[in-house]
Amino acid sequence: MSIKWRKCYESVQSKDYKDMSRKAANIISAQIILKPNSVLGLATGSTPIGTYSQLVDWYKKGDLDFSEVTSVNLDEYKGLPGSNEQSYDYFMHQHLFDQVNIQERHTHLPNGMEPDSKKECERYEELIRSLGGVDLQLLGMGHNGHIGFNEPEQAFETGTHCVDLQESTIEANKRFFASEADVPRQAYTMGIKTIMQAKKILVVVSGEDKAEIVKKAFFGPVIPGVPASILQMHNDVILVGDEAALSLI
Repeated sequence: MSIKWRKCYESVQSKDYKDMSRKAANIISAQIILKPNSVLGLATGSTPIGTYSQLVDWYKKGDLDFSEVTSVNLDEYKGLPGSNEQSYDYFMHQHLFDQVNIQERHTHLPNGMEPDSKKECERYEELIRSLGGVDLQLLGMGHNGHIGFNEPEQAFETGTHCVDLQESTIEANKRFFASEADVPRQAYTMGIKTIMQAKKILVVVSGEDKAEIVKKAFFGPVIPGVPASILQMHNDVILVGDEAALSLI
């Protein structure tokens, strides 16, 4: 069953990746300035790197203060320690946490080294609830429409859960590892319900190879086969993309 699309998002077109990153960073910085103790939902992958770089630049110029900010990340590979260079914990420290004045105790990711999936998923859900939920959730979007590690499925997953990664996602991520065999096959991820409970959602997309999935996600039916399509049902979504990524909408 599909759900009829309704427009509840704002799209911001940018000239290129650098411009997209700056505009996305503007939205995040405005959130921090307006609410210094914001809870930010953060994403990893190649697309947000420029956004984080811009935020770091503004912090170093004295324009931003992260001292009261709390962060909760979307996901983490299961089985990778935070010291592993391919873990999302390592990524976040490299690109943001170690370069701004956010307090370490205010940064949160799923614990990839917890073998008990049920225990870890319940812990992370309770953590997000205890923080009062996410004020602004940053998202990228996979070529198959995944957000976080919510892969195309028969039904939308609700809360934080452990997911088996699909071959297309493993293929996309193998460039970060020495070989495809080194890519983890499972990950902990916020679920669709958890993501949708964020007060505001910021989606960043870049490149012509994302144009088709952007069109499906924002103009196609709302179906679990395109996880990002659920964003059509949120009442405050901002889509920031370069000209290539937004070329079909």
